[in-house]
Order: sequence, then structure tokens, then C-alpha cells
Amino acid sequence: MAFARTKQGTRSTLAFIREIGETARTLWWEFFDWLAVVEWRKLVVIHILVVIVLGMLHAGQVGGWFVFLSVCLKILAGGKRRAEVEAKEATEHAGTESLERRLAEAQLAALQAQVEPHFLFNTLALIGQLIETDQKQAAKVHSHLIDYLRATMPQMRSRSNHTLGRQIDMSRAYLAIMQARMKERLAVSIDVAPELLSASFPPMMLQTLIENSIKHGLEPKIEGGRIDIRATTTTGPSGSMLDVEVHDDGIGFDVHAGEGVGLANIRERLRLLHGNRAQLIIETPHDGGARVIIRLPFAPDIFAGTKP
Repeated sequence: MAFARTKQGTRSTLAFIREIGETARTLWWEFFDWLAVVEWRKLVVIHILVVIVLGMLHAGQVGGWFVFLSVCLKILAGGKRRAEVEAKEATEHAGTESLERRLAEAQLAALQAQVEPHFLFNTLALIGQLIETDQKQAAKVHSHLIDYLRATMPQMRSRSNHTLGRQIDMSRAYLAIMQARMKERLAVSIDVAPELLSASFPPMMLQTLIENSIKHGLEPKIEGGRIDIRATTTTGPSGSMLDVEVHDDGIGFDVHAGEGVGLANIRERLRLLHGNRAQLIIETPHDGGARVIIRLPFAPDIFAGTKP
């Protein structure tokens, strides 16, 4: 019995010591965190009061050590606090950018998945009309539609197809269909050097610019007009830049009317992808029409040679 009581007493003593240790550890970290946030002037006031009280108790040396250690701990705690705040802010900022990028990608996926139904319906209706009047032309339009869908669909499955060449292929097929609809009212010129076709380029941006040119610039114009597409590279302080330009001689772009959803979407996606290194430039040439340029860092796509 005596042994059992002794053993129980030992356990109680150990538990009490552990409890004291946990309490001391908690108080220490609370004191450390308090030092991290307390203002220096308040800490100086506390130092003065501690030195006075300990001096009256003839423990001035202890007061000196307290001041010295608390100043050192304040510096360490302040650095730790700043690092934690900066890390938290960086994490929140990265999380926000990630959410914004995911939202933009989701919107893009939805845009690609629907492939603008009225365009498909109009094209199928055109093929149906041409079957009655010009079967050879109907076959051509049908072939262009297949090319358009072939260029569009891989973008829904893999990022490895996000090259300027892929966007040009899709644009050629789209413009060929529009030429079949508008006939002599639409002329097209595409000037892109072969070495630029492998450059990384976000999907659907070029398509949006071309659609805007036709819908707002050329279709309202009785005699129609032409679209010129060209790509060039320049070298500046930010490195090599790729300029992709869509220029039409339509009725013009009213800069006071706002950008619309399509151009606003392009501008936001460029910001998310490249920050302030990318631009959407809108110009109104003196001879009429509109010129829109997408400028972004030039980078050959490392996946350009892979199969979709």
C-alpha cells in the first residue's frame, strides 16, 4: 500500500511539473507575441517602471538584464511577426490570383465548349442553301467548317495547342466560311512569318478580334471591306514582344462606346497571364476602320512539336 501511495504521489508530482511546464511555455509564447506587437514607446515606459521598482528592491542588475533581454526579444519577435504577416499576405494574394485565373479559364472553357451556336447554325444553314444552288461551294464550306472545328476542339483538351499557329489555322477556316457568306464583300490578308507560328498565344483572343471586326466594322458597311492580320516581334526593355494585329477598313471603332464583353475579357486574361507586360491596344487609323493589337511576351511554345 505504501509503495502504491508513493507511486501515485510520484505520478501526481510529474503531472504537476508537466502542467507547470505547459503553463510556462504558454506564458512565454504569449509574452513573445506581445513583444511583437507592443509599441516601442509603451515598452520604454514599462522598462522605466521595472527599473525603478527593482532599484527600490535593490535588484537593479536584474532590471538591467530584463531591459536588455526584452529589447533583444522585441527585435526578434518583430522580425518574426513581419515575416508571418508578409507570408500571410503573399499567400492570400497568390490565392486570389489563382482563383481569378481559374475563373478566367472556366469562362474560356465555357466559351470554347459552346463554339458560338448562332455561327454554327448560320454555317449549316448556308451549306443547306448552297446544296440547292452550288454543290461545289457547299462542299468547300463544309470542308472549312470541319477545319474550323478541328482547330478549335483540341484547345478544349490540352494547353499544348495554345500557339499562334493554331489560332491562325482556326482563323483561316473561320474567315473562309465568312467569305462564303459575304462573298466579294470580304477580303482577307494574313501575314505571319513561319518562325512565329510556334509562339505561345492564348486561345480565342485572335478569334474574338476577327469576329468584332466583321460584326461591328464590316457587316454594317454596305460594300464590306477587308481584314488584315499580321504578327511581328519587337525588342525593348522588357525583352522580346509579340504583336498580333487585326486591322479592318470598316465603319470604325467608337472608343467612347466602351470595349464590350469580348475585349474586356481579353484585357483581363492578359493581365492574369502576363501582368503589366501585356497590352490590348486599340487604334483608330486616320483613313478609317479600326486596328487592335495584342502585345505580349514572345515565347516559343515548348509543346509546339507535340501531337494534340
